[in-house]
Amino acid sequence: MFQEKHLHEILFTTIALTVFIVLRVIITRITKTYVAKANINEQRANLVRKYIHILLFIFLLVALLAIWNVNPKDLFIVMSSVFAVIGVGLFAQWSILSNITSGIILFFSFPFRIGDRIKIHDADFPIEAQIEDIKAFHTLLRTKNNELLTYPNNLFLQKGITIITARQEEREFYD
Repeated sequence: MFQEKHLHEILFTTIALTVFIVLRVIITRITKTYVAKANINEQRANLVRKYIHILLFIFLLVALLAIWNVNPKDLFIVMSSVFAVIGVGLFAQWSILSNITSGIILFFSFPFRIGDRIKIHDADFPIEAQIEDIKAFHTLLRTKNNELLTYPNNLFLQKGITIITARQEEREFYD
């Protein structure tokens, strides 16, 4: 019978699934606590939680493959084909990945908040605006002329940014 033959695999699969669920709950609680203490926008926190849950799922998948003794050679052939197709598609969309990665870095380094007035030091297109929202791919900026700009997150890590406080004191953010 299948259950008797694969008792160890079923037991370890159950343990792996339990650890996965417990880690998701713990990480969600830790993130909620951090968000509350740091006064972070809930949308940004949900985005980071989503990325962490995807990473945990990948670890679970790898653990299950190891538990069920999937032949690495067969898996390698399938995964190399999948990664080749994904790689070609993602290479064409590298800026999207760059913006997502930058959004995560901005979330954890937290150099500025929604509502901050900033000055972006760009020789070709300097911008002074207020941050309205920080999303996964881009940040929404409102200029003095009431224009709404969509600014890619990866440029925040490439350009010098001055955060203008309410008292008009300047502090520099360079990365």
